[in-house]
Amino acid sequence: MSVSARPVHLSAQPEAADLPVVPARHPWRWVGVAVVLVLLAQFVHGLVTNPGWDWPTFAEFFTSGTILRAVGVTLQLTLYGTVLGFAAGIVLALMRLSHSPFLRTVSWAYVWAFRSIPLIVQLIFWFNVSYLYPKLGFGVPFGPVLVTVNTLDLFSPMGAAVIGLALHQAAYAAEIIRSGVLSVDPGQREAAAALGIPRLRQFRRIVLPQAMRSILPTAANEVISLFKGTSIVSVVAISELFYQVQVIYGRNARVVALLMVATVWYIVLTSALSVVQHFVERHYAKGSSR
Repeated sequence: MSVSARPVHLSAQPEAADLPVVPARHPWRWVGVAVVLVLLAQFVHGLVTNPGWDWPTFAEFFTSGTILRAVGVTLQLTLYGTVLGFAAGIVLALMRLSHSPFLRTVSWAYVWAFRSIPLIVQLIFWFNVSYLYPKLGFGVPFGPVLVTVNTLDLFSPMGAAVIGLALHQAAYAAEIIRSGVLSVDPGQREAAAALGIPRLRQFRRIVLPQAMRSILPTAANEVISLFKGTSIVSVVAISELFYQVQVIYGRNARVVALLMVATVWYIVLTSALSVVQHFVERHYAKGSSR
């Protein structure tokens, strides 16, 4: 007995071009956008209509000579702290990466100490170091003193602030640089050593350009934090931006307007630093991304 198979007709599959295109709908996204726009509009409306912001006083002092000089002092503190801090941080990072247990221990102890002590405490200490050591002597250790100088002649308020910021920054910069160097594949250095490239050139031409991709974002954040952190030096009566704002509103009682002067200056200068960061990162990202 034979069984005849009946042919099975498969349903025709629709072509991809025949399928209707339905765009993805995100209704809650638009709800979120609407809520944010409403809140932003209310905030701007409050800034414009609320007399408590005292915009005439803001306009009077924003570009005044006193404030501009204070901004210059803030930028000086940031520049000196960044340059000296990262210069010392490079040395500390190389010590931490060396094969010498002594150098590694000294670097670790420095980073541990200066990361443990708050910056404001360090600044006050350096400002009052003349109380502990009225005079500094230079000569033979545990022997005769050849030269003696007054500590106040060496540690002015500005000098104490720069030293405190730089030493504090060096501890964080050392860890940033060390982590960036460790992020580079060790095979890069091994290949360079096999080609007979000197160690200094290995670091300068091979390791550092690749490490900078990891170092730059964190280092830029540290520089911006240092820039804003210069407001702490107001405790040692240095006429940087925040200190000068405090002096002015202590005289005219226009607290909110003067705080807005400092706030806007911090925002403007931080934005400028962010733009510089973007271009530096783009320079070191060549060849790593399309």
